[in-house]
Formats: sequence, structure tokens, C-alpha cells
Amino acid sequence: MQRRQLLASLAAASLAPGMSFAQEGKPLRMIVPFPPGGATDMTARSLQEAMARILKQPVVLENRGGAGGSIGMAEVARSPADGLTIGVATLSTHGVNPAVYSKLPYHPTKDFVGVTEIVKAPGVIVINPKALPVKDFADLVKYLKAHPGKVSYATPGNGTIGHMWGELFKSSTGTSMVHIPYRGAGPAINDVLAGQVAVYFDQVASSLPHIKAGKLKALAVSWPQRLDVLPDVPTYAELGYAVNNDPSWFGLVAPAGTPAAAVDRIQQAVAQALQDPAVRERLAGQGLYPSGSTPKAFSAQIAREIDKMKGVAAFAKVSLD
Repeated sequence: MQRRQLLASLAAASLAPGMSFAQEGKPLRMIVPFPPGGATDMTARSLQEAMARILKQPVVLENRGGAGGSIGMAEVARSPADGLTIGVATLSTHGVNPAVYSKLPYHPTKDFVGVTEIVKAPGVIVINPKALPVKDFADLVKYLKAHPGKVSYATPGNGTIGHMWGELFKSSTGTSMVHIPYRGAGPAINDVLAGQVAVYFDQVASSLPHIKAGKLKALAVSWPQRLDVLPDVPTYAELGYAVNNDPSWFGLVAPAGTPAAAVDRIQQAVAQALQDPAVRERLAGQGLYPSGSTPKAFSAQIAREIDKMKGVAAFAKVSLD
């Protein structure tokens, strides 16, 4: 009996403060608010095995797609705050959606506690060089000012990240373009490649093959420094447009009220998993750059992103209610 009590005490002491021994071994739900196969899903799957090994508990992915990520995030928000449910938050779910919808089935800050940022994804503005006679970013701005409202840009739909990036570009450069929303990224980029629409705002990973093939021309990237894969393409900040220089991102949130010890435990597991060469290789294959952050820093980042996107939505008069 004394030996069993000693072993139980040692096991409990090895856990993060405030965590019950029962947490270890119980499944951790990771809710992905988008369908399988996309970048959000791939980010979660890249971490799944490493996190399970580090936490010593199964990590079970649940894809709850729909309504721009709102259905999945609402499921996270109403889940028990017991440290056994987390959700993959994105620039869409915790930046764009709160800016373009006045009514959401979740509150982006009150219903969640930030756990950590996982990765960042650089953005890019591309043009079809056959559809638009410009050689670089400055030339594009000059051309747009000389031809207000005559050039169109494509996006995967109203209220998407591409839409908000396009409107932010118009606001920061003082230019005018016509927004052409499509039903998804595939149709949008296909029409840009065909020359039906001249400009597209995208993540680098998606457009890179077309850039390398010479079908699209990259004019600027949203990243702290020039990318190794596009060394000749300047950042927005280099060009004097720092407000456009923020990349996309993916992170983790937990239901509000989740104990700090549980949040810290998961954050530390993600930080450790992001050092795994196999994890980093899988993420790099998707054009995603491991980052990581503290719960406090990620919560503050979400708040800043919401304020920024609300400003863009107000400028563009974007409301999807």
C-alpha cells in the first residue's frame, strides 16, 4: 500500500501544477474548424502525433467545417473548460469573421483563452503579367491611380482573407480596384491564370508553383524579410507599406475558463513538437513557418488582429450579416 501511494505521489508531481493525474491518458480533442485537406487541417495533422507522444495522451482531430470556421469555433466555445478540448484558430476565425459578422455563434475573445500561435504563412500579391502591363509594385500603384476602378482583383469569396488583404492594399495605397468574389480559391486563381482577372492576393505556398512557372508575377510578400523561395520579391515593409506586412497564421485556443496549468501544458507540448525535424519538414511542405508564442502573447495578438480587420471592414463597407 505504501509503495502504491508513493508511486501515485511521484506521478502527480510530474504533472504541471494544478493538473489532475486523470488528465494524462485521456483523449485531447483538437477541433479543426475547416474540412480535411486544407492548410488548417494539415497544420493540425502535422502536430498530432508529436503532441500525443509528448503529452502521453491521444490527440483526436475533429473536423467541424462550415460558415467560415464559425461552426467549429462555436463547438470549442461551448465545450467543457477541462483542458481536454482545444481548437485551431486562424486569421479567419479570430480576425476576419469578427470584423465582417455582427452576429457570431461565439465571441472571439470572451469565449476563449489563447494557447499559442503554431505557424505563420506569408502572403503575396501576384498579377498575371499578360493581363496587366506593370513591372513591379510601384508600377502597379501608379497604374491603378491612373486607371481608377478599371482593374479587378479576384478572391475566394466575400469576407475571405484575400478579400481583406485586397481592401487593405487599396486603403494603404490610395488606389481603386474592383473586387471579384469567387466560390473558392480554385476558380479564383484559374481565372487569374487565364487573364480574366489581373490581380490576386494569396498565400505564397498556393501561388508559388505558378510564380516559378512564369504564369504569375509576385510583386510583394508579407513577411519580416525576403523569402528564400522568392529572393527578388520585396516585402511590403521594404516598399513603405508596413501595415500590409502581417502574414496569415494558425494557432490554438481553449474554452474560456480552462485552467492555466492545462493551457501551459499544451503550449509547452506544441513548443516541443515544433522542434521536431519531422514536424518542421511537414509544415515546410505546406509553406508554413513554425513560430510558437505564449498564451498571453497569442491572446494579445488575436485582439490586435480583430481591431485591424474591423478597420479594413469599415473602410471597405464589408458586412456579411
